[in-house]
Amino acid sequence: MNYRHSFHAGNFADLVKHALMLWLLRTRQAAGPVVVLDTHAGAGLYDLTGDATRSREAEAGVERLMATAERPPLIEALASEVATLNPGGGVRFYPGSPVLVARRLGADDAYVGFELREEVAGLLRESLTGFARVRGEIGDGYDLVRAEARRTKAPLVLIDPPFERPDDYLRAADTAAAIVTADPGAIVAIWTPLKDLETFDGFLRRLAAGTKAPTLVAEARLRPLTNPMKMNGCAMVVVNPPAGADAAAAEICGWVARTLGDAGAKGEVWRV
Repeated sequence: MNYRHSFHAGNFADLVKHALMLWLLRTRQAAGPVVVLDTHAGAGLYDLTGDATRSREAEAGVERLMATAERPPLIEALASEVATLNPGGGVRFYPGSPVLVARRLGADDAYVGFELREEVAGLLRESLTGFARVRGEIGDGYDLVRAEARRTKAPLVLIDPPFERPDDYLRAADTAAAIVTADPGAIVAIWTPLKDLETFDGFLRRLAAGTKAPTLVAEARLRPLTNPMKMNGCAMVVVNPPAGADAAAAEICGWVARTLGDAGAKGEVWRV
């Protein structure tokens, strides 16, 4: 399955990922200055009149979000960021994790995002222009984030691969485990699609084998996991979740599933 950011920007999975990342960032900032590391940063900011028109997933995601009157606080926090980027109304621009984080950084915080494709890395750097204490780097985020984490105390790490490569699940699990093993104060959030239970369970087993740290699994299932070629839902797996993470994830995943999913859709939050 191809999950290149620009084709799927603003879909339901982005809403789950970005709403929870905003909460994690705010919570981590309450404990002191934080460095956010992003393995697969993408372009940083997306024009939904571009590649996203081919999938039309933003219509069923962020456009419905912005048209809905009843939004719980953690969903409202994301909607507020989207509205700020579209001052004339509508939803033309959608922020990726780099811009969302950069807009929320404190004076002593920092962000480093990695992007493998040179042309996308250029867009990433352009989107971060004007923000202080941020960097966009070209290279393999799995390897580079480990090196950056070794130089950083208690980072907040987002692992969000496009799942274009057959080893993405393995490398995501191994990278998260390595970071948390080296620094028990690190928080690592891993986004994954939900296609079938066998693939997802294998990922969780690999992660659990690499670390004994507490791990939260937040799922938004929009349809039954019966078609492994289709993204039937998504999950955010958070290693070393801060206090309050279960309730925050339940609010976000529950709203997305109820509002955007098929009949029988559900949000679930549990611990490994």
